[in-house]
Amino acid sequence: MSSTIQRLAQQKLIQPPKFLPNAIQMEVIMGSVAYGVSNDSSDWDIYGFCIPNRDDVFPHTRGEILGFGTPIKRFEHYQQHHIIEPQANAGKGQEYDFCIYSIVKYFQLCMENNPNMIDSLFVPRRCILYSTQVGEMVREQRKLFLHKGAWHKFKGYSYAQLHKAEHSVPQEGSTRRADYDQHGYSTKFAYHVVRLISEIEMILLEGDLDLTRNREQLKAVRRGEWSKEQLREFFNHKEKQLEALYLSSSLRQKPDERAIRQLLLNCLEHHYGSLEGCVAADKDKGSEALQKLAAIESIINQ
Repeated sequence: MSSTIQRLAQQKLIQPPKFLPNAIQMEVIMGSVAYGVSNDSSDWDIYGFCIPNRDDVFPHTRGEILGFGTPIKRFEHYQQHHIIEPQANAGKGQEYDFCIYSIVKYFQLCMENNPNMIDSLFVPRRCILYSTQVGEMVREQRKLFLHKGAWHKFKGYSYAQLHKAEHSVPQEGSTRRADYDQHGYSTKFAYHVVRLISEIEMILLEGDLDLTRNREQLKAVRRGEWSKEQLREFFNHKEKQLEALYLSSSLRQKPDERAIRQLLLNCLEHHYGSLEGCVAADKDKGSEALQKLAAIESIINQ
């Protein structure tokens, strides 16, 4: 099975970096498809991650001294938008937007609880287009990335969407302008406000995330069934409620950086083979081994 990136590159519909088609570890459909509110004409927003060449992840292995000299450009992400595959969707065609990250950048953004990255970890199984064993390793451990810091990230994103819903006036003559003129606000941005608030509530309450649970509510918002006043009232009420929930939530306060780092190393080792010469030995394991040797020596000397 090939990834979407690989298939489109073979058709010369996209021009990704040469290494990328064979380095994809996970591709998922995001956006309205993942939230259960799409229609047949919806574009596919594809997110995912890849594992770059070893010396991109461990630049010291090619002699680079970080912070000295002219830095060598390293792969962090690949984006390409409005890519149309004519033969897809039974000949009707399909439009794609791509955002593929280096596994290191992806882990960092997930650890920071970036809402888009967190959503990509929790998409329904039907939205996973491509996944290697490494991709499955990450998905199986997706709850590891969740922590209370998600509240601040999701709140910030939802506030930005609320501002856009109320104040961002689309271009005259566009479909979005017609929507704005009819309802007095942008229903697309409004549904993202409700979505983000609902998601962070699930995270704080359950330490888990179901992207499609509130799809009927989201569809109603997209249809313009909420007034602008109802939207603002919903946001204000939930903000106070979630501030209290943030304080009482049993979710970990900060990310378990050590465990996430180990997962990252496991993924890299699975892909590259041995990481000898790439990373230093685990100091804690070394200390533990020394303690055991000291204990044995103490018994011998008794």
